[in-house]
Amino acid sequence: MKKILIALVFAIAGISCGGDDSGDNNGGGGNNQDAAALVSPANNSECTTGVEVSATQSKVTFQWTAAPDTQTYFVYVKNLVTQSTLQYNAATSTSFEVTLAKGTPYSWYVTSKKTGGNVVASQTWKFYNAGDAVTNYAPFPADAVSPLMSQTVYGPAITLEWAGSDLDNDIEDYKVYMDTNANPSTLIGTVTTQTLGNVAVAAGGTYYWKVVTTDEAGNITASPVYQFKVF
Repeated sequence: MKKILIALVFAIAGISCGGDDSGDNNGGGGNNQDAAALVSPANNSECTTGVEVSATQSKVTFQWTAAPDTQTYFVYVKNLVTQSTLQYNAATSTSFEVTLAKGTPYSWYVTSKKTGGNVVASQTWKFYNAGDAVTNYAPFPADAVSPLMSQTVYGPAITLEWAGSDLDNDIEDYKVYMDTNANPSTLIGTVTTQTLGNVAVAAGGTYYWKVVTTDEAGNITASPVYQFKVF
């Protein structure tokens, strides 16, 4: 199995904490012109521009473009390992500095509170806050696409769909666990795609599911547990 120093990968690919036009819509903003457009840290990148605070932490500057008619920006930063989210009030600024753990995956988005009280969310981007040099990164935790959290679906069979990504682009497979326990332990499929079809469900049931992603280096990352009900 071929391993390349991650620093060399990014040097060749030109990936950094700079801008990136790609991104998912988990924050809800999409291409909405009323939403702030994220700039940095770039989506699905290693953030290498943080200012060192200690051996385990660095300060990362989040940047976005101004959204029209905005009174206040709020920055949401989620630790994808602990699944904890912190909110920061950036006032009218289009940048905000946050101290984060090194060598840790994060997601972030910005909301714009408008003069009339409406709140518009940007896209959600993911990045790794750089730490010690490594030869291979663990995958990002998979995000549920369908069913979404707490969604009600129709049986007797459904398709599970998720979004997975990895800085090294070396995902080997996805293991899907689903049952009626809050911490599902029943393996219902191992696939290389981001979908699993013809999953049997019972009417009136409440199900829990998660996706465990494995890459070619043996790194394993579990998603949060998602829940849905069957009509």
